[in-house]
Amino acid sequence: MLHAKFKGISGTLALSAVAAACMAAGPAWAKSDYPSRPITLITPYSTGGDSDLAARNFSAVAQKYFGQPVVVVNKPGASGVIGSEQGRTAAPDGYTLLLSRPGSQAILPAIAPSKTKYKWDDFTSIGLLELNPYGCYVKGDSPYKTYKDLEKALRSKGGSMNYGTAGALTTNDMGPQVLFSELKLSGKRPTQIPYKGTGEATSALLAGQVDFSCSSIGPAYGLIKAGNLRALFVTTPERLKTLPDVPTAKELGLEKMNQITGWSGISGPPGMPDEIVQKIWKVMEQTGKDATWIRATENAGSVPYMKGPAEAKKFNKEQFEVYHELGKSLGIIDKL
Repeated sequence: MLHAKFKGISGTLALSAVAAACMAAGPAWAKSDYPSRPITLITPYSTGGDSDLAARNFSAVAQKYFGQPVVVVNKPGASGVIGSEQGRTAAPDGYTLLLSRPGSQAILPAIAPSKTKYKWDDFTSIGLLELNPYGCYVKGDSPYKTYKDLEKALRSKGGSMNYGTAGALTTNDMGPQVLFSELKLSGKRPTQIPYKGTGEATSALLAGQVDFSCSSIGPAYGLIKAGNLRALFVTTPERLKTLPDVPTAKELGLEKMNQITGWSGISGPPGMPDEIVQKIWKVMEQTGKDATWIRATENAGSVPYMKGPAEAKKFNKEQFEVYHELGKSLGIIDKL
């Protein structure tokens, strides 16, 4: 009886050990068959803007390599904080990803740390997708035919003017802030009219509700080519081949404007297993070589710029430092 009793206990312990091993192996199995269901890609701004275009161009091609749908979900609000926070607090299983942007992932943590729920490195960097040429533009029939026309107006009546943005502390806002500082407008600065995304800000400009806007050129590119909008300058080192008549900020003596540029990347919640990160990056690499994605990205006015996890983290850190220094030089850290 005693032997049988011990035999029963041994059997129970053995079964418990097997169960524990299975439980421990569970996450590994989940990793090995990733992805086994649709992936959600959060973009922290509204439809029609840079982040939305980047997310949809990526999802349309990446799902072919994932073997699962990639569903884009727009979560605008609070200059990108709402969507970014949802991406940060999601389960680190690779099924909820975030479309990273300079405003939400670098500018806000750098310039409004007390109002931002996260730090720049509170995410898992997976990769970069693209760079977005940046510029300032007006409505096609605006009286400001050139940048010098706009500058003259800013100096004479800046306090009565306004500009549209995708929210405070986005690149849409930082570009004008740098411009106003370069012109030493002090108390005569135009009023910012914040919208939930670049698309909405552009619509407001077309409707004549704001005087000018600055953003990545992508969402406005078609409208510029059609004459509905007029680009006054771009911040690229050289003139864009697709907009050869538009001068660079450097040509106009606006050297500091060259620090402002747009970009998109893919990131995830903190603590993502490296195995899953590498699987996602592999899909990004495949997508980056896909002619359909390259064509869609270039047609959106962006420059393909596929870089892996380590380079993406380094790039994001550098962007954070650029805007932190910019914020200090403008005296706006935690003041906007």
